[in-house]
Amino acid sequence: MTMNRNNWLFPFRPGEVDIPPQAADLLGRKGANLASMCRLGLPVPPGFTISTELCRIYLTEGSLPDDFDDRLREGIAGLEKVTGRRFAALRHPLLVSARSGAAVSMPGMMDTVLNLGLNEESVEGLMRLSGNPRFAWDSFRRLIAMFGDVVCGVPRSEFENALSQAKEKAGVVEDYELDAKSLRRVARRSLDIFERHTGRPFPQDPYRQLKEAVVAVFRSWENERAREWRKIHNLENLAGTAVTVQAMVFGNSGGDSGTGVAFTRDPVTGKNELYVDFLYNAQGEDLVAGIRNPETGEELRRELPEVFERLREIRRKLERAFRDMQDIEFTVEDGTLYLLQTRAGKRSAPAALKIAVDLVEEGVISKREAVERLRSVDLSALKTRSLKIPPSLAPAGKAYPASAGVAAGRIALSSEKAVEFDRAGDPVILVREETSADDIAGMNVSKGILTARGGRTSHAAVVARQMGITCLVGCRDLRLDIENLKAELRGRAFEEGESLTLDGRTGYIYPGALPIEEEGYPPQVQIVRQWIKEEGIRDHPLSG
Repeated sequence: MTMNRNNWLFPFRPGEVDIPPQAADLLGRKGANLASMCRLGLPVPPGFTISTELCRIYLTEGSLPDDFDDRLREGIAGLEKVTGRRFAALRHPLLVSARSGAAVSMPGMMDTVLNLGLNEESVEGLMRLSGNPRFAWDSFRRLIAMFGDVVCGVPRSEFENALSQAKEKAGVVEDYELDAKSLRRVARRSLDIFERHTGRPFPQDPYRQLKEAVVAVFRSWENERAREWRKIHNLENLAGTAVTVQAMVFGNSGGDSGTGVAFTRDPVTGKNELYVDFLYNAQGEDLVAGIRNPETGEELRRELPEVFERLREIRRKLERAFRDMQDIEFTVEDGTLYLLQTRAGKRSAPAALKIAVDLVEEGVISKREAVERLRSVDLSALKTRSLKIPPSLAPAGKAYPASAGVAAGRIALSSEKAVEFDRAGDPVILVREETSADDIAGMNVSKGILTARGGRTSHAAVVARQMGITCLVGCRDLRLDIENLKAELRGRAFEEGESLTLDGRTGYIYPGALPIEEEGYPPQVQIVRQWIKEEGIRDHPLSG
C-alpha cells in the first residue's frame, strides 16, 4: 500500500471522524476502533492517529518526513480547539498520551507514554486546574519515569526504587497513599535520575516530548518482546505500529476516579455477563502491569453505580457494532466515564466456543461465520480436565482464576529459567510478582502462570487466555524470595524447581504435581459439528 506522505495524520472525536479505507492496516486496530466508537457517539477523548505507513518509513529510512513537526503541531492545535485547553499551558493545560497500535492486537508488546506535555511549569497549571496538588505531582513523576524508560532506556527500576523509598519513609504501602509533598520529592528525584542516566535535563518543550515519544513507539515495533510475539503468532508480515495521540483523562485525580478494563462477556467461561477489573485513583498502566490487585465489577457497581450502568449500555452497543465479545479499556475521571480502546477480547478456547454459539443464537452472526471463527481453536484445548486430589491434601494457597484449566509443573521464578526447564523436557509453572511483556518467552513455554499481584485483566491474564495457559493472579498467599530462589505459600517454602499444581477453576494451588484426568467435551462441540455438516465445510479442526 502506498501512502501520500502528506496524509498520515487522522483526527477523531465523538460524532466527527473520517475513517479511511483499509482503516485497520493504516490506523492500527486501536486507531480504527477508536474512530468507529467516535462514529457511534461514544465518550471517547479526542485525538489523532499517526499511520502505520509513517512507522514503516521511519524504520526503513531512519528519519521522519520534513513536514512532521508542522503536522504534529496542526494535530495538537486541533485538540486545543476541541478541548479548550492549550498544550502544556500554565493555565488549563492540555496533556496527551502516545499509544501504540498494530493492525492485529499485540497486548503489552509495544510502548506507551502518558501525561505528555507536563513540565516544571505546567505542573503548576495542572494544580490550579484540578485544585489537587497530589494529582499533579503524581502525574509528573509518572511522565518522567515512563519517558525515561520508554524513550531513553533509563532502567525503570531506578524510578520504582525512588517511589518505594518514599513510601517507606512515609510509612505507607500503596502509591496512592503518598501525599503531594512526598510525590513532589519523588518527581524531583526522578528528574535527577533522568539527567544522571541520559546526560541531559528532562525535556521541558512539550512538542519535543511528544515527537520523541512517537519515535520511541515506532522503535518499539522492533523490540525483542514484540518480535517474539509476532514470531509466536505468525504475524511477521504486519507493516508496523500506528501511534494514537489522545487527550489525557485522568484516573489518578481522586476518589471518584480510576482506570478499568471490561470484557463484555466472561473471557474464561464465555458467560454472557460484564467482566470488570477496576483500580481507584490509578492510571491505565497500573492495571495492565498488575502492580496492584484491582476491585471487581461488584465493587464498581456498589461504589459508582452510574458508571457501571453506563458500561452495561455501552457493552450492548459495542457488541452489536463489532459483532463480537469486546475488551474495553476505560477511565473514570471525577465520576465521568471515558473509553480509551475497544478490541475483540482474548478468550480461552472454551469461552471462544460458547461465545460463538451464543452469538448465533442471539442472531448476531451466522452459523457459517461462527464455524469459521473457531478454526483456530484446538480441539484438545476444549477437553475438560480435572485434578485427582487426595482427600487429605490441603491447598497451599489460593488466587484469582484468570485463565481456565489445570496445570502442574516445576516452579520457575524467571522467564529464563522457564525456558531452561522446558528445553530439558519438564513442564513449567512460571511464578512471578507480576508478569511483564518481557516475560513472553517464558510464558510461551509454561503450562501455568501464578502471580502475587495483578487482576484478571492484567498482562499475565490476557496473554495466558489467548495462549491457552492456566493462570492464577493476585495471590495474597504468595511471597517470593528471588535472591534465595524460593517461593513461599502460607508460610511453606518451595524452592525453584519443586512442583506445584494450579486449578484454574477454583483458584487453588496444590503442592506437588497432581495427576490430571481428561473428561469429555462441552455440549457446544456437538452443536458446532452439526453446523459444520449443515454448511458443507471440510477440514475443520472441530469436525472430529
